[in-house]
Formats: sequence, C-alpha cells, structure tokens
Amino acid sequence: MTDAVLHAEPAAAPEIAAPPEANWRAMVAPYVKPSTWRALTQLATTMLPFLAVTAAMLTGLRYHIWAAALLSPIGAVLLVRLFMFQHDCGHGSFFAPRWANHALGSVLGVLTLTPYIAWRNEHAVHHATTGNLDRRGIGDVTTLTLAEYRALSWLRRLGYRLYRHPLVMFGLGPVWIFFIINRIPPGNPKRQWREWLSVGVTNAAILAMVAALILTMGPATIWLGWLPVTMLGATIGVWLFYVQHQFETAYWEPRENWDFQTAALRGASFYDLPPVLHWLTGNIGFHHIHHLSSKIPNYRLRACHEANPALQAAPRLTLWRSLKCARLALWDAETQRLISFRKIK
Repeated sequence: MTDAVLHAEPAAAPEIAAPPEANWRAMVAPYVKPSTWRALTQLATTMLPFLAVTAAMLTGLRYHIWAAALLSPIGAVLLVRLFMFQHDCGHGSFFAPRWANHALGSVLGVLTLTPYIAWRNEHAVHHATTGNLDRRGIGDVTTLTLAEYRALSWLRRLGYRLYRHPLVMFGLGPVWIFFIINRIPPGNPKRQWREWLSVGVTNAAILAMVAALILTMGPATIWLGWLPVTMLGATIGVWLFYVQHQFETAYWEPRENWDFQTAALRGASFYDLPPVLHWLTGNIGFHHIHHLSSKIPNYRLRACHEANPALQAAPRLTLWRSLKCARLALWDAETQRLISFRKIK
C-alpha cells in the first residue's frame, strides 16, 4: 500500500439522524424477547464442539505437540462465542428467567476467566457512559484527548504511548486483564460483597479446574493446551471490544453535550464481518444496535439491523479497514476524530 493511500485525508464522518426515542424503542421492541429454544440451540451447538475440540486437543498432546497448534485456534474462537453468551446473560437477554442468565453466566465465567457478577456490573457502567468524556475510566479503553496528552509530562506521555502500542494493547493487555485484573476483587468488600464473592468463587473454580487437568493429564496440558486457548481467546475478545469503540469517526462529548442515542449510533461501530465470523463472535459486530438496546439477544441483532434502515447508518468497519484502528490513540476535539500519534503537530 502506498504512502499516498496511507496518509490520504479521511472522508467526513457521516451525519446520522438519530431517531426520536419513541421511534427507536418501537424499532427494537419486536427483538427484545429472549427465546429459550434459540438460546439452548446456540449453547448446544457451541459448548459441545468446544468440549469436543478441547478434549481432542488435550488428549492429542500425549502423542504430538501439533495437536495443540492445530486445535487451539478452533477452541479459542469457540471460547469467544461462549463469552458472548455470558455477555448476553449479563444483560439479562440470553434467557428470559433471571436465574437462568445468572447460572449460565457464572459457569461460563470459569471458562472465560471472567467473574460474572463483577464483570456484569462494570460492563453496565460502560453502557451508561460510553462516549462521555467526563465519565471515562470504568469498563473502557483509556482514551485521552489531544489537549490532555499535551498537558502531560514527558514521562506520562511515554507511559500512555506504551499503553496504546498495539503490542501492549493486544499482547500484554489481554493477559493483564484476564489473568490478573479479573482475579482481584473490586472496591470495598462490605459495599461490594457480591463482586468479591463472584471473584472468589470464580478464582476457586478456575484453580480446581487447572489442578484437575494437571493431576489427570499432566502439566503439559496447561502450558500447551489450556493457556494457548485462553490467551488467544482473550486477545480476540480485547480486539473486538477495542475496534467497536476505537475508530476514527467515533463519538466523544463532554457530559453536557452527551446523548445516549447518538453515543450508540455513532460511538459504536457496525463491524461488518463475513457471516462465519459473525457467527463465531455472537453477532457482536452489530454493536451499535446492542448499545441502543442491550436487551436484544445476540441471535436477534442481525434481524433488527436489516429490518430498520434508520439503524444502518452507523459507522461501518470491514475486517480490512478495522486493522487501521490499531494506530489510533487520541481524541481530537477540534476535528471530532480519533487520531494517531503521527498526526500530532
């Protein structure tokens, strides 16, 4: 790709006329009801292959290391899909009964290394504050404005540059989040005892699972089987979350100008993936609709998108175009764009 293409001036961000609240609520209303049959079908057609691939991979390690190399990517993408089911459970949208969402979400949290209750509460804050410059810092990717970055000392600028570097964001970042941060209870144990309990029980279950694998199949199953699957799955998950909010024409506004509908339709991307990748990622690419109404189950997002032209004007990213988002780092309030460090004058 030539420098002229890489450094070409981007097209102006499309103007999106957000439908009035009554209109968009009517648009999404037919899609918010969970289907027990569809949820169980999704779970069976994902969990059973995941368990089969995992068993084949761990058993194959006894004979050849290539078993892990060939099967761990398949296990990782199926694990990502299971995480999307846990994500729906956190929004109360996978099943109709609340208890069923909590039960499945807690079980899946052991496989995804994500304490269900603690993550659910933090993620709810993300939905309520995404794109709000005055409420950054919980459940999002740390994003500084250009003015804030210029006001930093050289040492803190260096720290932010390292944090936003792709090798850190998508290399060390997933390990830090899923293997360390998710193992630490948040806040005060008296006020947030449910989160502490969620983290403690999840940690104990993960430890028991790892111990059982070591005792029954040997330590190689952890280093060559379980770890590659979970680390690759975590990396894919971080990338999906990143690219759905960190794109050039994203939406950031101070509290007084912030609007929920606009934040959903402009601040969350439509990640237009090939059909098989939409399936593997639980349709999370229809992220603008998910942010507009988090009660829509993943298995109804596409139908809602296709039935409502007013919801199809969200920022669209293809798989190829999304790769360029990795270099974006700062919000330029003057141009209303996320820019790279190279764009700083």
